[in-house]
Amino acid sequence: MTAADSLSIWLRVRRDIDWHRAPVLQRVPPASDGFRAWCEGPVHRRDPVRAKRLLAAHTLSRADAARRAPLDFARLAAWQREILGEAEVPFRANDAYAKGGRERYGLTPRTRADFTACLGEATGPEVPLAARAARVYLDVAFFHPFADGNARAALLTLVHVLAREDIVLPEVGPLQTTRYADDPVGAADLATLIGVLNRRRS
Repeated sequence: MTAADSLSIWLRVRRDIDWHRAPVLQRVPPASDGFRAWCEGPVHRRDPVRAKRLLAAHTLSRADAARRAPLDFARLAAWQREILGEAEVPFRANDAYAKGGRERYGLTPRTRADFTACLGEATGPEVPLAARAARVYLDVAFFHPFADGNARAALLTLVHVLAREDIVLPEVGPLQTTRYADDPVGAADLATLIGVLNRRRS
């Protein structure tokens, strides 16, 4: 039996969450850049090439944040080419699966346009920054736009959205837990966790 479309489930959950309850972030410089520290620490120990590629993508992402470049699929694809070391990283052409097949992310004629709309919301002022960063992380995870590396793309996009407003988290490791499309509490808690990490100074 075909698994339910977890992307459609996520889009319903996304609409129902009260994102306005997310914490307000503080623009206080942290002791370190948590994404860079993660790449140079645990990622490098596991795979130096992977770490080097992530850092190259992070450099591109930070430059795009500094100039307030539009956040769209083309921007993510440019970072993803660095992450994967590939010349082309097109939008997926089929349904995608994750979590051992438990989640299926359907593909329809509207999927890419819906993704573009969600990315556009990540840089607007309608909801607090912590909510926008959490929401775009989950958007990338559940739209699953790439054939590979979507978890890395999701984290980098979260970091980019924060950097656009001069927020750098001192840690990113706690953000990397399994998330499910049908879990509104977990989605809202991700925004809360971003607020907790923002307040850490070491």
